Order: sequence, then structure tokens, then C-alpha cells
Amino acid sequence: MNELSINIHIAGRAYPLTVTDAEEANVRAAGKLIQDKLNAYQKQFALKDQRDALAMLALELATENRALKEAAELANQALQKELDSMQQLLAHVQL
Repeated sequence: MNELSINIHIAGRAYPLTVTDAEEANVRAAGKLIQDKLNAYQKQFALKDQRDALAMLALELATENRALKEAAELANQALQKELDSMQQLLAHVQL
């Protein structure tokens, strides 16, 4: 895979990154999402210090991350339960 050098701008700073072709669009979209959310926080709460917006964004993203992990774990548990049920049914089948 080809590696690209890109700059992502967040909170008034440029962050140079090296990414693969496959990662580029996702990294750019993530950078844009972060900057858009920072701008929204600054407008909504009239924040003067970008650190406050960054802290609020970090809390929001961490909360979303935890919720997604919990949902994935519940889905995995449900799938495992279904798989166990199917294995029990198949154990009684003789060919």
C-alpha cells in the first residue's frame, strides 16, 4: 500500500500524519468531524478557550465509544447464545 503524508487541522493546529491510501478518507473525515464538533461547542457554549471544547468533545467521544463497546458486547453475547442453541440442536442430528 502507498503511504501518504497529510495534514489534519484541529483547533488551529496542523497535525502531520502518514497514512495509507485506504486510511486517508477515514482520517480526513475524522479530522473534519472533530473540527466541526469543536466549532459547534464553541458556538453553543460561547467558549473562549479551545481546551474546554476539546475536553467536552473528548468526553462525548469517550461516552459514545463506551456505549458502542457495550452494545457490541451485548450483540456478541446474543450471537453466542444463538450459536450454542444451534450447536445443541445439531448435536442431536445424525447423518
